[in-house]
Amino acid sequence: MHFYDAKIYNFIMQKYGKTLNDDRFFPIFFNFALKINTIMKYLVAKFSISPNSEEARDLVAWAAGEAGFESFEETTDGLNGYVQTKIFDENTLKSNLEDLLLPNVEISFEIEEMEDKDWNETWEEAGFEPISIENKCIIFDTKQIPTDKDNYAIAIQIDAKQAFGTGTHETTRMIVEQLLCMDMSGKHILDCGCGTGILSIVASKCGASSVFAYDIDDWSVRNTKHNAEINNVSNIDVAEGDVSVIENHEATFDIAIANINRNILLADMPHFAKSLKSEGHLILSGFYEEDADILICKAEELGLHKTSMKTTNNWCMIVLEK
Repeated sequence: MHFYDAKIYNFIMQKYGKTLNDDRFFPIFFNFALKINTIMKYLVAKFSISPNSEEARDLVAWAAGEAGFESFEETTDGLNGYVQTKIFDENTLKSNLEDLLLPNVEISFEIEEMEDKDWNETWEEAGFEPISIENKCIIFDTKQIPTDKDNYAIAIQIDAKQAFGTGTHETTRMIVEQLLCMDMSGKHILDCGCGTGILSIVASKCGASSVFAYDIDDWSVRNTKHNAEINNVSNIDVAEGDVSVIENHEATFDIAIANINRNILLADMPHFAKSLKSEGHLILSGFYEEDADILICKAEELGLHKTSMKTTNNWCMIVLEK
């Protein structure tokens, strides 16, 4: 990939990570995917770029990202960008686009309201196939209950209503595997961005004394509570909000789990580190292997050190100790 301006290239790599280079805007799409299925209202900006090139699309994505856009998809004419209605800053977008050093390139855009619908409806109706992890744990959809579930030490049913986290994704699976091999007995757990609550439920089933979970998505909060109930788990406390909710929680934690994108992990890691007990562990995932170094460097600045790292299909998980 070649960029017209090395300074902007470096800014993009710093802000979005190498996953932007390798997988077309995934870091911000991941965050977007968690939220678009909720009551939040979105706008779509349809960017027309002529001539349409990869370099131009990357720079337009940077300009739009500074105006609050969370996700992008390539189109034949350029890009579609998605932004929450309440945070859209059109003046900043126009100013950033005007500042781009793209000679002989014409850029225009139109803003439309996103259709308000349940984007997961078809997937939810079909459910997902049962997932066996380490022959110790089976995770299954409420619509597809496996006949051999009693053969597993831990059997968890998930009713995934507009929330992320069923065990089908590599990052979720790696964290579940990690939790299964850790001593959870009597431990206090923090689950950051809980989604369906799958990781909280696994921790509880593995013997955790208590779990404090939070998510910015009201659907995820309700879904976590619902899934805890159908799995007969009663020691999970769930809050709606961002990382600031930790500050209102008096307890410190033995283990903190965060399966979010790279950018949020970097921004929120100081809060995670502060909430950990001495010798506590922080489990991070939701990013590619190429972005592990910057996360490890950030962790070291906060007094954490890496104890292990695992990758699956280039997705990465890091375990850190305080």
